[in-house]
Amino acid sequence: MTAVPTLLERIRKVCRPGLWSQGVNLARAQAVAIESQSESEIVLRVKAPGRAVAPTVVLYPGEGEWECDCPSRVNPCEHVAAAAIALGQGETTPEAAPPTTRVWGRLVYRFSRAEEGLRVARAIVTGDGTECPLEGTLASVLARGADQAPLQPEQHDLLADRLLERGGRAVLAADKLDALLRVLVGARDVTLDGRQVAVSDEEVLPQAIVEDQGDEVVLTIRRDPRITGVVSPGIALCGDALCRLGELSLAGGWLQHLPSVLRFPQSQVGELSTRVLPDLARRMAVDVRSRRLPRIDRGLRPRVLLELSQVAGSLSVLPKLVYGAPPAVRIDDGRMVYLRGGVPMRDEPAERRLVQQLRDELSLVPGRRATFTGADAAQLVDRLRRWRGDLGGDVAGIVGNQVRLVPHLRVTGDATDVRLELDFGKSDGGHVDAGAVVRAWQEGLGLVPLEGGGWATLPQAWLDRHGQQVADLLAARQADGRIAAHALPALGVLCAELDHPPPPGLDRLAPLFAGFERVPEAPLPSDLTAELRPYQRQGVSWLAFLRGAGLGGVLADDMGLGKTVQALCALATPALVVSPTSVLPNWEAELVRFRPGLRVASYHGPGRQLTGDADVVLTSYAILRLDAARLSEKKWATVILDEAQAIKNPDSQVARAAYALPAPFRVALTGTPLENRLEELWSLLHFTNPGLLGGRRDFDDRFGRPIADGDSQALDRLRQRIRPFVLRRLKRDVAPELPPRTEMVLSVALDERERSIYDAVFAATRAEVVALLESGGSVMKALEALLRLRQAACHPALVPGQQARSSSKLERLVEVLETAVADGHKALVFSQWTSLLDLVEPALRDVGITFCRLDGSTKNRGDVVAGFQDAAGPPVMLLSLKAGGTGLNLTAADHVFLLDPWWNPAVEAQAADRAHRIGQQRPVFINRLVALGTVEEKILKMQEKKRALFEAALDGGGAAAGLTREDLLALMQ
Repeated sequence: MTAVPTLLERIRKVCRPGLWSQGVNLARAQAVAIESQSESEIVLRVKAPGRAVAPTVVLYPGEGEWECDCPSRVNPCEHVAAAAIALGQGETTPEAAPPTTRVWGRLVYRFSRAEEGLRVARAIVTGDGTECPLEGTLASVLARGADQAPLQPEQHDLLADRLLERGGRAVLAADKLDALLRVLVGARDVTLDGRQVAVSDEEVLPQAIVEDQGDEVVLTIRRDPRITGVVSPGIALCGDALCRLGELSLAGGWLQHLPSVLRFPQSQVGELSTRVLPDLARRMAVDVRSRRLPRIDRGLRPRVLLELSQVAGSLSVLPKLVYGAPPAVRIDDGRMVYLRGGVPMRDEPAERRLVQQLRDELSLVPGRRATFTGADAAQLVDRLRRWRGDLGGDVAGIVGNQVRLVPHLRVTGDATDVRLELDFGKSDGGHVDAGAVVRAWQEGLGLVPLEGGGWATLPQAWLDRHGQQVADLLAARQADGRIAAHALPALGVLCAELDHPPPPGLDRLAPLFAGFERVPEAPLPSDLTAELRPYQRQGVSWLAFLRGAGLGGVLADDMGLGKTVQALCALATPALVVSPTSVLPNWEAELVRFRPGLRVASYHGPGRQLTGDADVVLTSYAILRLDAARLSEKKWATVILDEAQAIKNPDSQVARAAYALPAPFRVALTGTPLENRLEELWSLLHFTNPGLLGGRRDFDDRFGRPIADGDSQALDRLRQRIRPFVLRRLKRDVAPELPPRTEMVLSVALDERERSIYDAVFAATRAEVVALLESGGSVMKALEALLRLRQAACHPALVPGQQARSSSKLERLVEVLETAVADGHKALVFSQWTSLLDLVEPALRDVGITFCRLDGSTKNRGDVVAGFQDAAGPPVMLLSLKAGGTGLNLTAADHVFLLDPWWNPAVEAQAADRAHRIGQQRPVFINRLVALGTVEEKILKMQEKKRALFEAALDGGGAAAGLTREDLLALMQ
């Protein structure tokens, strides 16, 4: 072991300091034990916190290498470091780390026979050899912690625990026993009736023997002679190993149908050779001893035959390992299938060489059909042209002569109807669709499939220069070839590069792409009763210009700057306005107030009907989802989505319904066009200007992932593309008269009882969330689990099984509210949970503070808001974040309290801006109540990351990322 110190020193040098420190802690905690060792390798196990199964570390002293089976991408990881440190404590020998069998308990499986089959019992064997029966489940034992259960399970123990659940006295059902033995393959601690046995992964099959008896050929199917007994239906004992039996439909679960004897007279020998034996050979080993079967042709040699077929752009390949030309026999999974003529003497070494060549050169396996599309198909065609084996099927059309392509661009139409035709002419006549060519180029191919079969070579240099422009234009082209107005500038650039005349109508869009200040001022409606501010006039002119150009836009002004009145000034009728249900009364009131000349109808409620004479129809997102077909039947001149973040998920039903609404002018109003992921911005712009950002996959490839990885050039390209179609102004820039807004964190220390409850919930939640995320579970499922932890930080009574009238956070809230109310202030109190608001109410009554409440169950929202806005109204309003976070003007309040912070700052900002908006005369104070030493503190840090996402795409900030598994795991540290 002289190489061991050298290897340990190398690990220490290359290991990151932080991981080395973790390794030191693991070694000091005696978490390292040796499983086996030899001159060439040392196998150790490291019991790591948060992992049910100890990772395995293998050190190769002679080679100076190491490996660990944990999922960490860092090499060496903390487990390798711990192993090295533990061994280093013994200087030049590995005696410092004890054997796993001495320090850790293990789980053993005791099978016993019964009349109907097998029973199994589990027991825990400790390091000193003491054996204790396992009562209940392994999961319940592990949940008690290491002090209660000094046990180190293996992966198969965890899988077996899910199958066995409780008990073990009943005979195992056949399917459960089969599944259990598959899990226990290779397990070392298995006994049968007190005798140590192995669990084999082999499926033991019957054997077939063909021999001559008199004038007949006899086929005998018998059990495998290795079987010493059948212990349960479908399970046999072969020597010292438990094995699963195969072909039970033929043999029977207890092998009661064997032996089976079939006799074939001379007239049926052909049937035996061509049908019975090939079929049987695919199922089991066949020993042919008969001399009456087809002759042996010793001149037949093995070869690989590829049968090719092509359907559209896909290529199907069936490799076959055969003897003879034409094939006399085929080899399927090592068994011979008779086809015609003589039977060969098999040359199995040659067969293996051919199979290996097929794997190495084409990544194919004999007898397994493979279908290739896109890049894989083109790459396979290229390899087939160099393949030295035999080809069959549609060979000429697939790997024949290459066809060259030449691009052809045609632009027709007038200023309001520009059409684009683009295809690629073939050197042998005809044309290839441009979409197929561009897709092949995007997938990195050198070839494109042709209709009718065959492939053509791409004009690579031309596509490398213009391919992305063409892809963007094709995404913006309608089925009839008409090009979207937003793509005309890009089309103009391509025309200039190809010495083609510019597209008609390009000059009329120049003001929009030159900057918002270049857009000509639009006339205001004659019935408008409002006095617009300068920035609002500019917004109306921008919207009107988009409407005239056949474009849509996202008006993303800061909350409270009057997006509604700007939209009312620019809409064309008939118009459809979609908003949250809670905001519908606001739209109706503002239409009556600012545009009294318009006829307004509400399409809502159980008896809703679309009226034909209304200028503006108001509906909700819920109704849009339910009546998508009905609303899409009408030809709207304008569609406006208010609080348009409602369609941020492009896969949702409401988003798809919004995309389908027919209207030449589409407007999305939202103060938060981006909350978590750039895909949300894609969804809004896909509604307003379909094709502007391409398809979702293309958008993610070109913008989403690069921006998340910090690519500033991708960020610049995105901002440049969306700039003409997204207008966003901040209150601090256009409404300097607004009073200041101050944001504060009110820290709250949990008392002893609250801390113990929180710590207990944290321990349980951490284990659940880490296991869920590490197993590939969804982020949404992890968020559901974290909900309990966040509630425990707010109030013990929100934790199931706990009772408490008050909490430290609630007491702090009441304290600051008493001071604010006494000084003549009004306050808004937000929570995501109505159950928490239920606990706030009695606390306010106890101190004599009057209040009103608004949540999803509130029927008279308008009256509640009006009462609070009245100077004589209650000084406090309790609101649920979902029901009160949008569409409300609550400028009577100048204090806002957020009881439970959320990692999406845009949602909190919406709530805070109910008070900080035009009309507010006093400074506004935003207070976040945060429990010290809880996940809430980490949520505040995460808010900065989420805020960066918004600023990166819209306000010129740095790179950003969405909510990831790593984010959630960080919360649980």
